[in-house]
Amino acid sequence: MSEQINVPVAEKAMLTVRECAAYSNLGIHKLQALCSQPDCTFSVKSGNRFLIKRQEFDEWLRGIKEI
Repeated sequence: MSEQINVPVAEKAMLTVRECAAYSNLGIHKLQALCSQPDCTFSVKSGNRFLIKRQEFDEWLRGIKEI
């Protein structure tokens, strides 16, 4: 029987859009739109959903002035 392991969001390497929305206080739809852009460097497509590389997202977030 497999146990579910809970890892705090701040320690995860990859976040779902929902986790990233809660982590960053950005909306889910805004994050999906950002991830859909061809020049987005912090997201990875996994099937029909996006995963967000937390470290790269943090760096991107520090460098922007407005969303």
